[in-house]
Amino acid sequence: MSLIAVLPGDGIGPEVVNEALAVLRAAAQKFALNLNFETALVGGAAYDATGHPLPPETRALCMKADAILLGAVGGPKYDLIPDPNLRPERGALLPLRKLMNLYANLRPAILYDVLSGACPLRADKVDGGFDMLVVRELTGGLYFGQPKSYEDGRAVDTCVYTTEEVERIAHVAFQSARSRPRKHVTSVDKANVLETSRLWRDTVIKVHQEYPDVTLSHMLVDATAMALVKNPKQFDVILTENLFGDILSDEAAELTGSLGMLPSASLGIGGKGLFEPSHGSAPDIAGTGKANPLATILSAALLLRYSLKAEEAALAIEEAVKQALTDGLRTADIAQGSNDQVLTCRQMGAAVVKYMAF
Repeated sequence: MSLIAVLPGDGIGPEVVNEALAVLRAAAQKFALNLNFETALVGGAAYDATGHPLPPETRALCMKADAILLGAVGGPKYDLIPDPNLRPERGALLPLRKLMNLYANLRPAILYDVLSGACPLRADKVDGGFDMLVVRELTGGLYFGQPKSYEDGRAVDTCVYTTEEVERIAHVAFQSARSRPRKHVTSVDKANVLETSRLWRDTVIKVHQEYPDVTLSHMLVDATAMALVKNPKQFDVILTENLFGDILSDEAAELTGSLGMLPSASLGIGGKGLFEPSHGSAPDIAGTGKANPLATILSAALLLRYSLKAEEAALAIEEAVKQALTDGLRTADIAQGSNDQVLTCRQMGAAVVKYMAF
């Protein structure tokens, strides 16, 4: 039996997680998977109930679980918490990553051909759609480097990387590229300015020697930001450090038509991971039925693939999502015209479950 820790969180988190659970249960039934789900508080909901966004009970569940399915955390009211370490993003997400050593963040950014009209770029830039994967280092860099301070009109953030940290994320990127048709990695850095980026580039070049079947190129982060909007179809796998990956993956997400379409997987040693949509808690639409559950449903597919090694079930979920979109089913954020059938969050989840039965 595989134990899945379910952390619905805040805002639309419980709504989208509920639909992902329905799809996971359908997959479990179809492919004879033995899944056990256990729910715990996280983020603002946990702070309201316990005074901490990541209470001990949630930590314990995450440590014993085989995988974690997370909805979303935070909201404007929690930004006013005086202690920044008790705000949901800083007090829950970053500690979870560190606690479980989740060093590799994988964000597939896929623009389905049927959604090309939802992309903000001109049609000729994205005709036929695109399929890229952003591989982001998740536990190093500016977010975790010390010292860190803000006092007396002066602020300090420290960016630190070691050879070992770069090596392990580079292996993830090259191994991911090997499983894709184009087998190409673009390593993104700022080696013309930053010492950490010089270490990054030198180390990636050395690791690449173990993957002669994969093509490697290098691009500065500012040039990459421009290239993503000029010609996103040129990218296959993008490998980059924590801060750059945070920014570039969100840019890539917007090109897919909506943040509601972008899943993510944060992996540690051995494949244990945390799986969540890339969108936020969107408290302004919570409870309205307008949330798009597809990013969370696709995150559930990644959970099956990477943590439970259930590739057939993962592919079935992804194919069900693709078929729903092909048949014109949309949530409000990706609706493009009068021919689209606009569904609520719950209706879209039910539609994916229905396609799973075929």
